[in-house]
Amino acid sequence: MSGLGTVLEEEDASELKLGDDFVKAKCLMNAEVALVLQRKYEQLQQLSEDPVSQISQVFEKSLQYVKRFSRYQNPEAVKQVREVLTRNKLHEFEVCVIGNLCPETVEEAKAVIPSIAKKGRLDDERIETMLTDLATIKKFE
Repeated sequence: MSGLGTVLEEEDASELKLGDDFVKAKCLMNAEVALVLQRKYEQLQQLSEDPVSQISQVFEKSLQYVKRFSRYQNPEAVKQVREVLTRNKLHEFEVCVIGNLCPETVEEAKAVIPSIAKKGRLDDERIETMLTDLATIKKFE
């Protein structure tokens, strides 16, 4: 039991202590996953005489889910969102949470991603600029 307590103490998203699985992982926003799955879906349809039989129910449900919860649909907009978030030196986890949840205010951003507010990371003005950039991308998508 004491080993479990140690693991729980070591992993803390608010401190960006995400565990070994996230150390080198590339996280994807829902919109990015939607683009990948859509491309694969189209390939399966083109290559198969019976595309319906080639696509599993799990694949279809996954595609429907990420499309439904993607805040950005346009591939260029998705790319721009990643560029804005990466330019601000965010951790992969932070990029995906902000890209998926699209907080509208600095307070909301800091509430969903406490790690961005840590001393020496991003000040409120920089967070505000980042959120404004994301809102502009969404507006012109």
